[in-house]
Order: sequence, then C-alpha cells, then structure tokens
Amino acid sequence: MTEERSTDIEIRLLIEAVYLKYSYDFRDYAGASIKRRIHHALHQTECVSVSALQERVLHDPTAFMQLLQYLTIPVSEMFRDPEHYLAIRRDVVPLLKTYPSLKVWIAGCSTGEEVYSLAILLREEGLLDRTIIYATDINPGSLERARQGIYTMENVRAYTGNYQRAGGLCSFADYYTAAYGNAIFDSSLRENVTFADHSLATDSVFSETQLISCRNVLIYFNKKLQDRAFGLFHESLCHRGFLVLGSKETLEFSGYAHSFDALARRERIYRKS
Repeated sequence: MTEERSTDIEIRLLIEAVYLKYSYDFRDYAGASIKRRIHHALHQTECVSVSALQERVLHDPTAFMQLLQYLTIPVSEMFRDPEHYLAIRRDVVPLLKTYPSLKVWIAGCSTGEEVYSLAILLREEGLLDRTIIYATDINPGSLERARQGIYTMENVRAYTGNYQRAGGLCSFADYYTAAYGNAIFDSSLRENVTFADHSLATDSVFSETQLISCRNVLIYFNKKLQDRAFGLFHESLCHRGFLVLGSKETLEFSGYAHSFDALARRERIYRKS
C-alpha cells in the first residue's frame, strides 16, 4: 500500500472520528479540499501524522476547535463580485418590496462580511427595518467575529471599491467607525440579525424564507451534500422565493435543477419554480 493511500485512509478515519465525537459532519465534503486543509492543519499543529492529529483531537476538545478553524477556513469579503449585488438590486429587490415582511437566510455566513453587505443593500433599498436575517455557520469562532462586526481598515479600503461597483448609494464610510486600525460596523445593521450555528450536512430547515444566499460554500461539498443543501433551500423558500449562489456554483446539474428558474443566470440568482 502506498503512503498516499495510507494517508487517505487516515483522513477518512479522522473525519469519521470527528463526526462520532463532536457531531460535525465533513464526510461529504469534497475530498481534495478536505485533504488540503488537513495537511495544512498537520503543518500548523506539528503533528507527525494524521493519526497523531486524530488522537489529539479525540482527547482534547481544544485541539478539535483548533482543527475546526482549518476545516472551515473563512474566505470572504464585503460586496464580493459586485455585479452579483447589482443584479440583486436590479432583479430581486423590486420583487422583495412586494412582501410586507421578509426573512433572509445567509447560509455559511463565515465571519459576517456578506451579512453586513446584504444588510447595507437592504437598508439602502428601504427593506432592512422589515427584514429578519438568519446568519448561520458551523464555526462558532467565525460566528463570534460576525457578531462583533469588526474588520481591519486595510480590508475595508478594498471593500469600498466593491461597494461602489455594487451600486452603493452612500459613502461606505457612513456605515462604520474607524478606531485603532479597525472598522467597527454600525450595530444597527445587525439589530434584526440572528447569528446561529447550523450545519447544511446534518441540520434541518428552521424557518420559511423569501431569500437565501449561500455563496462559495457548495464548492466544498460533493454532489450528494450539494443536493441535500438544495433540498433544504427548496423546503425553506416560500413560493417563488429567491436563491443566490456563488459565481462558481450552479443548480443546473443537481437533483433540483427543475425546481428553480434562472432569474439572472450569469450572477447565479434563481427563483423557486
């Protein structure tokens, strides 16, 4: 048996152990992505093998939380893919305005950049006050950062250009206070936001929603888990509700391809059939 094959077996055992011990299910995540992240964790934790990492994780919850940071590496930015937000303003907002109240689910919200981006957009369109936003993720560390709404000024300067290209109606600086090299975002943006732990791999639907945004999450899932997620979204969305995906994600080859219509295909915005 080759060393690579042995390592693949060790990784499968580690992922199974994490599920049995901590109920975090990575078994249907894309193999190449999980393998890459575990190798990164090995380097950072100075474990000599995946089996050594498994032993540490099984006997030390702190070690598991450390591993979780590597398995759910947050990669996000505000108003990422500005044309996506332009399409929401153009194609989705006019229809959202017909609802007396709104519920929005941001699945896989990571450290909150998308939460604040969407909250700003909804405020500028006069919808935030009548919207409840559910922002969910499996990483409690990321959720805590999202709750705080504090980001480095270096990043926020880059986000400003995104905001402007996304059709922003104000000065981006109106939404945060600069202090000690950080930008602290206006707490009123999250007044109607509920941050909650939720796994697309194991948990069920918790509310009926008019809009779901799940961007750059499904690329880390295999097809089986992608279809499970699409099933949750379909169940959660109200009649003719909206689903927004990342630029490299699509419904078209899933088991739910015929359950949604493409509203803005290039920007990956769909509407429940």
